[in-house]
Amino acid sequence: MNPFGALLLLFLVVPLAEIYLLIQAGGAIGALNTVALVVLTAVAGAWLLRLQGLATLRRVQQSLEHGELPETALIEGALLLLAGALLLTPGFLTDAFGFLLLVPGARVAFARAVLARGVLHASSHVEQRDVGPSDDGRVIEGEARREQDGDS
Repeated sequence: MNPFGALLLLFLVVPLAEIYLLIQAGGAIGALNTVALVVLTAVAGAWLLRLQGLATLRRVQQSLEHGELPETALIEGALLLLAGALLLTPGFLTDAFGFLLLVPGARVAFARAVLARGVLHASSHVEQRDVGPSDDGRVIEGEARREQDGDS
């Protein structure tokens, strides 16, 4: 999908669909019940998001401790941020997609699909180096080069 089509979908079609669904729900269960349901989904989503986010953070830390790059877990973290934004946006359509991203199996599948498309290119192993200051007398050899702008 081209960027214009995606933006059109995002900023025009989704809000119109949300408004339509909210009006239909309001007609079926009443305006106050509809508002309560929207607030309830936001609160439940925030609670679930917190739990899933902490679990993902633990997986990232464990991968780094083992010297592995936590590719999938990092993408999951980004998807959790998206889920949070969707759940805090009033509406049933965005809530459905937000809750879908909170399901661990679905989120991992999305993350792996992103990685499979080659959106991120990374090695599967983190090289461990000492990058801090050395006060034991060791000399770290290297080169430095200053790049100048075309205007200077």
